[in-house]
Amino acid sequence: MDPGELHLTEKERRARFEAAMLPHLDAAYNLARWLVGNPHDAEDAVQDAYLRALTYFDAFHGEDGRGWLFAIVRNACYQRLRKIRRSVAVFEPVESLEAAADHKPGPEALHLREADRQTIERGLECLPPEYREVLVLREMEGMSYKQIARIIEAPIGTVMSRLARGRRRLQEILTGETRKETV
Repeated sequence: MDPGELHLTEKERRARFEAAMLPHLDAAYNLARWLVGNPHDAEDAVQDAYLRALTYFDAFHGEDGRGWLFAIVRNACYQRLRKIRRSVAVFEPVESLEAAADHKPGPEALHLREADRQTIERGLECLPPEYREVLVLREMEGMSYKQIARIIEAPIGTVMSRLARGRRRLQEILTGETRKETV
């Protein structure tokens, strides 16, 4: 902790926390949603994670707030899953994904986009959690290999391997191909 931070009031400390962590709320929910499988448990896991983050915020030194928070969210999700004794392999579809478009597509394009989104979501749902989490962190949240490695507490090589295997499996699921995975 910076010696100057020892004299922060609770209001100043909370303002610092909000400035550093609240911008990542939507991304934290997105990660939680994919890990726990339903919106209600995801909201609870994110709330637990933010409470933990606030409690231990003095230990955060500003290096990577998003990664630090995602590690807490990930742990909160897995603790929640263990606590309610659910199988992590079964997930519900996500209601919506953010889509950024500069123009308004027609009804046919919207229908095709929705069908593609649902197909990808079903494919992601079929993946084992260790592949799904790295794909969500990398492809949906744009995190670096190094950040993902810190979040999942694994070497970068493991992250790269899981990403490659997860992408290959997702492609196989989406194209209907099945191949034996070589280790």
